[in-house]
Amino acid sequence: MARLNHYSKADHAIDWQLDSVVHSLRDAREQWRADHGRTNESGGRSLPSREIINEVVEAVIGAVFPMRLGPSNLRHHSEDYFVGYTLDAALNALLDQVLLELDHTAMRRGEAPQDHSDQAVTIVRDFGAMLPTIRHWLDIDIMAAYRGDPAARSVDEVLLCYPGITAIIYHRLAHQLYSTGAPLLARMVSEAAHSATGIDIHPGASIGSGFFIDHGTGVVIGETAIIGDRVRIYQAVTLGAKRFPADENGQLEKGHARHPIVENDVVIYAGATILGRVTIGHDSIIGGNVWLTRSVEPHSNVSQASLQKSPC
Repeated sequence: MARLNHYSKADHAIDWQLDSVVHSLRDAREQWRADHGRTNESGGRSLPSREIINEVVEAVIGAVFPMRLGPSNLRHHSEDYFVGYTLDAALNALLDQVLLELDHTAMRRGEAPQDHSDQAVTIVRDFGAMLPTIRHWLDIDIMAAYRGDPAARSVDEVLLCYPGITAIIYHRLAHQLYSTGAPLLARMVSEAAHSATGIDIHPGASIGSGFFIDHGTGVVIGETAIIGDRVRIYQAVTLGAKRFPADENGQLEKGHARHPIVENDVVIYAGATILGRVTIGHDSIIGGNVWLTRSVEPHSNVSQASLQKSPC
């Protein structure tokens, strides 16, 4: 609030008629809570904080790549101390946010209050234990980008500058949270990357090693997509759903496998749209601006011209 007051240059108080606004906002909140069965909520804020999650992720990334994405004054002789200190603080902060998610999820389901501390500790401990493996995968991703882009002058340039690498770093962290029981936090992490890069990868998507997104803006990868090893895609590629089944009440059904499977060593060029639970066979090339709703065999070369001859 002090920062907001700093920007006020008015010499006298202005009547913004806030009593009416405050009462109307309270009415809107109470109506929403009544509509969504939240009338029994009490106490403080029960949802995780985007600000804290962003700080946790930035700290973890700095610990995973300390001499390149860590603090500018870091020296080699203090790397281990920095990594240990940073991860201890980050994982403790993450634990608080995981607890908030678990408690909120239980409340939303109407479950009786219970202590989720052990479950939260397990999720965070597993997340921390996976960081060396995630670092190994990311090294392979970075090398794939360096080898796959003739404009890349070094692996350091790739790590520091490529939005596709930023997106996959965030995704591999988010996917670990998603897989171990913190899907809301995972989605918050993925949306931070989406905002920063224009690349939208759902944390549920399974992505193999050596993944390279070139340029990247406008890429969309859905929740149940499965991507193999050494896959390269370009800007504006969509791996999406073809249809959304609804239940008898007209509500969308959740959890169905509805996004593509992309096998190893596939290249998908800019603007291609692949929809539904189809399989792109290994070693295939999908041309630019192709609209594809059927599976293709391994070693296929799919272009707009080939689709005109064989409608999908």
